[in-house]
Amino acid sequence: MYVATQQLPHPVEDVFAWHARPGALERLTPPWHPVRVQREATSLRDGTAVLALPGGRRWVARHLPEEYAEGRRFADELASRPFVAPLRWRHVHDLHDDDGETVLVDQVDTRVPARLLRPMFAYRHRQLAGDLAAHAWARALRPDPMTVAVTGSSGTVGRALVALLTGGGHRVVRLVRRPTRQPDERTWDPDAPASDLLDGVDAVVHLAGASIAGRFTAAHRTAVRESRVGPTRRLAEAADRAGVRAFVCASAIGLYGPDRGDEELGEDSARGEGFLADVVAAWEEAAGAATAARVVLVRTGIVQTPRGGALRLQRPLFAAGLGGPLGSGRQWLSWIGIDDLIDVYLRALVDERVSGPVNATAPAPVTGREYAAALGRALHRPAVVPAPAIGPRLLLGSQGAEEMALASQRVLPARLEALGHRFRETRVEAALCHLLGTTTE
Repeated sequence: MYVATQQLPHPVEDVFAWHARPGALERLTPPWHPVRVQREATSLRDGTAVLALPGGRRWVARHLPEEYAEGRRFADELASRPFVAPLRWRHVHDLHDDDGETVLVDQVDTRVPARLLRPMFAYRHRQLAGDLAAHAWARALRPDPMTVAVTGSSGTVGRALVALLTGGGHRVVRLVRRPTRQPDERTWDPDAPASDLLDGVDAVVHLAGASIAGRFTAAHRTAVRESRVGPTRRLAEAADRAGVRAFVCASAIGLYGPDRGDEELGEDSARGEGFLADVVAAWEEAAGAATAARVVLVRTGIVQTPRGGALRLQRPLFAAGLGGPLGSGRQWLSWIGIDDLIDVYLRALVDERVSGPVNATAPAPVTGREYAAALGRALHRPAVVPAPAIGPRLLLGSQGAEEMALASQRVLPARLEALGHRFRETRVEAALCHLLGTTTE
């Protein structure tokens, strides 16, 4: 029997309610595991959750009515026939009141070795504590739940954000560019949004856009720009017509240009030069078409998660002991953990003081050499093999390499810090260990 205990400074009813809402399983699934939440349980009493595994396999977890106690206890067991005998899994969650706080006790009867369970439950406990803290400060700013329309909800950031919002009791309307399949979806035509697209919506989070990653050919540059500027303007205009109170739009630190030396860049710093700077400037201007709403522009740094982006590509190389800094390693890398990024979006939605550009970067940017060393330590591998600049140039082209892989931007979250915003992770090494399920001990 594996047992893990956690003390939480929140009432039992809040902790239980969080587990019962949509998004909990998504938030608790470790990102280093090769699994994906396919279906969440609709009830902690007798619902069934399904995780998709590699090779078309599924992990089916069936909740047990006989173990359920409203507000205090729930349990699930493994019901996937191929895995039941070799693994065995029966997980009981007990919640105890401790003078207004909660003691959560996880008890797992399984054949899975404890050394594999410890990092998983350490991750789950940190996620739970972080999310409950985020919802507490969000409720203090805006007690009532919102209805939030989200574009790009199937992307790496979108999935995490939707799960955070629903876990906090908010209703999410997913704007999708295909026929709807679920009750929470609405079909969105980026070229001509329907007149009723945003009916009943309090706020919009606009994340959709073609991936910037790729060789900077003329076709790629056109796709990057056209997927952002026009659709953003039309969605912002639709938000105005619907009386939406907040329009929160993704943006990027690419606005500051690819090489600003050691200059510390805040939201009031001058824009830079280059293709990405031009695109971001036009993108932000388009979001300003929501003239009646509070517009927030989330200038995002290099997002850290093994589920996508740069870390997903770097992790196998570093795990093999072949990682190292790109180019000179002296360029500044302004990073942010994915959970801190979605916290920034949550603040943008609930905090009326937030408007205009906001740098979504951790308070301590690092050089490429420092980042490589931190990732190497997190994976317990050497990180001394420098990647020559010719590599990114071959993959991305000269312009793509200079504006993405080799860009140097020392960006600070000045406006967030002025508001007293607290980051979950301020050190890149600690953030990487949390996301990869490791320690540096």
